[in-house]
Amino acid sequence: MPDPKASAVLLISSPDQRGLVARITDFVFRRNGNILHSDEHIDDEAGLFLMRIEWDLAGFALGRDEIRHAFEPLAQELKLNWELRFSDEVPRSAILVSKYDHCLYDILFRHRSGELKADFRVIISNHPDLRHLAEYFGIEFLVVPVTKETKAAQEALIITELRRQEIEFIVLARYMQILTADFVNAYPNRIINIHHSFLPAFAGSQPYHQAHRRGVKLIGATSHYVTADLDAGPIIEQDVVRVSHRDSVESLVRKGRDLEKVVLARAVRLHLENRVLVYGNKTVVFD
Repeated sequence: MPDPKASAVLLISSPDQRGLVARITDFVFRRNGNILHSDEHIDDEAGLFLMRIEWDLAGFALGRDEIRHAFEPLAQELKLNWELRFSDEVPRSAILVSKYDHCLYDILFRHRSGELKADFRVIISNHPDLRHLAEYFGIEFLVVPVTKETKAAQEALIITELRRQEIEFIVLARYMQILTADFVNAYPNRIINIHHSFLPAFAGSQPYHQAHRRGVKLIGATSHYVTADLDAGPIIEQDVVRVSHRDSVESLVRKGRDLEKVVLARAVRLHLENRVLVYGNKTVVFD
C-alpha cells in the first residue's frame, strides 16, 4: 500500500541551458506540488546540468502513473535525461558475499534497524561459512561454489536465481569473485561493490600487508557501482583514516574493515534514497 507521506524524485541531467531550474520547478508548482528538496550542479567541463528535485505527493494533481506521461513533453523539449522514482519504493535486493562477515553483518543489522529500506530476499555465497548470519536475520542463503572451470555455469545459475526472485538491486559485501560483463550489464548502476582504496596500487592478495611494507600513512575504502571494467565504476562514497609506523598489519586490517563496512552502508543508503546520479563514469551525490 502506498505511503501517504511518500514523495516523488526526479534525477535529471542535460546539456546546460538557461531556464532549466525555472521550467522544471514550474512543472511541479503548476500541479500543486510542494517541493521538499531541490539541488543542482553544473559540470562546466562536460557542459552538463545535473539536478535532483523531490516533492510531496500529498495533494499533487497527478497520480503516480500519470507523472511520467505528463513530464515527457517537457523532457523532450529540454533534452533531459531523467529518471522518476518514489521514496516508498523498496527494491527487491540480494547480497553476494564470500567468507568475510563484517560488511554482511553491518548491512543486515542496519537493515533490521530500519536504516536501509531494501527488501533483502536472498544472500548468495560461493562458500557456506556465513549461513548462520543469514539464518539469524531470517534471509534465504544460497551456496553457489565457484571454481575456474565452473565459473560460467555457476554465474548463470546465480543470474537465474536473481531473475526468479525479481531482484532489482545487488550489494557485493566482499564477494571475492569477478563478475562477467554479461552479469554486470544486466544490472546497470544497480550493483554496488566495496574495496580498499589502495587500488590501483597494492592490487591482488593481502593489500594491507603490501601497504604495511610500504609504510603508508593513509588507508581507506571505496564503494562504487560495478561496471565491466574491474573496480573502475562510478564512485559513490569513500573515506580514509590516518595510520602510522605504530600500526601493525593486524591494526591496518581492523581499521580497513571498519571503513569498508561504514563506506558500503553509506553508499547503499544513498542509492536507496535516490541521491546518486550517474553520468559517464562519474556520480553526483545529492546528500
